Amino acid sequence: MGKVRITETILRDAHQSLIATRMTTAEMLPAVEMLDDVGYNALECWGGATFDACLRFLNEDPWERLRAIKKLAKKTPLQMLLRGQNLLGYKHYPDDVVEYFVQKSIANGIDIIRIFDALNDPRNLEKAISSCLKEGGHPQGCISYTTSPYHNTEIFVNDAKKLESMGVKSVCIKDMAGLLSPKDAYDLIKSLKSSLKVPVELHTHYTSGLGSMTYLRAIQAGVDIIDTAISPFSMGTSQPPTEPMVAALSGTEYDTGLDIKKLNEIAVYFRPIREKYLEKGTLNPRMLCPDINALICQVPGGMLSNLVSQLKQAGAMDKFDDVLNEVPKVRADLGYPPLVTPTSQIIGSQAVLNVLSGERYKVVTNEVKGLVAGEYGKTPCAIDPGFVKQILGDKEPITCRPADLLEDKLPEFRREVAGYIEKEEDVLSYALFPKPALEFFKKRQFKKYGYDADNSDPARMSGIMS
Repeated sequence: MGKVRITETILRDAHQSLIATRMTTAEMLPAVEMLDDVGYNALECWGGATFDACLRFLNEDPWERLRAIKKLAKKTPLQMLLRGQNLLGYKHYPDDVVEYFVQKSIANGIDIIRIFDALNDPRNLEKAISSCLKEGGHPQGCISYTTSPYHNTEIFVNDAKKLESMGVKSVCIKDMAGLLSPKDAYDLIKSLKSSLKVPVELHTHYTSGLGSMTYLRAIQAGVDIIDTAISPFSMGTSQPPTEPMVAALSGTEYDTGLDIKKLNEIAVYFRPIREKYLEKGTLNPRMLCPDINALICQVPGGMLSNLVSQLKQAGAMDKFDDVLNEVPKVRADLGYPPLVTPTSQIIGSQAVLNVLSGERYKVVTNEVKGLVAGEYGKTPCAIDPGFVKQILGDKEPITCRPADLLEDKLPEFRREVAGYIEKEEDVLSYALFPKPALEFFKKRQFKKYGYDADNSDPARMSGIMS
């Protein structure tokens, strides 16, 4: 046993989960030195949806954000979330892009890269892990936690052993939907700790209301690190709150050693920022209430809101219960993938189509065809051959690592964006998010010449660019 370490998520997952990743770099920076002084295991500050949100909604350069945080955080390791071969996007990228992205992430200030795959297919993690090791970083292998008739403690422990054999320096259980119960957390962590030599971290969300209780049982089972969020951006679809967890462990054999007064100063700083987003309507109070649907239908909070949105657009909210019942059936058909980006969207959309069309798989999305064809990787459970035939016809699924079919693309990306590159990282921004990155580059160049890209005359601006 011994003291428990804490990774703070306020700069990444906390605001991603509650306010759609809208916190700006300017709002973060005044708190970074305070956060750095606490003694956290790490500050999760980059990756996930932050990259996309910076370019698409905030008109910020995500690389500049990372460098600015690194400049102020001199003591605490910086951590990011990476979707394996998907990097920070929603599709597989060629190996040359993965290698270069990992290289630049570490060069710009990232110490720990948490690497996960929606299907827990280790082949989709190997390139990112080996690249991180090559650059001297700390690759944290991640297992997407889920519940199904297929999944059990033994499966997850075997997955973790594979990650350890690939060279990861720690293993994280990523409970993105808040499904992990206190009892199952105890059993799983106990098994992992007796099977692995590397540290074990647990990440959960408060979606179902179980988060803090789950952490306490995991701590009793010997977990090394837990993820929490400073209280103004905690609970609901975010992480359990940092300060109460530190207080609960104070004076016990698991004492974190963190100063509650320092944590309170950070909470005081972030409270007005939370109020601002509440007033703007970006933070929906409903996101803060426990939702037991996560346990009943195993649908994460973000996926639930997507289903509601799709049904509202179709004027079919009366079919909501039918869709909820259809989700686990589609998931079973597709080999029980964990419900996390992008599989949650793939399964949710198909469940809606199955209900609205009145006939299951009368209409099949390209993404479902891709999943059945092996283009996303190997599903946890083999898909029934009859179903494969129904979806793909005579097309044979692939059995290789999906990225093996992708050709190197960096030179092509570099050519396409040549007129806008100000630094090497721009090529990677464009590779991941071509349209938002290009828009950002144009605004940056207009600003450089003294024009407001949102209000200037398009004809004059095109003259500047030519």
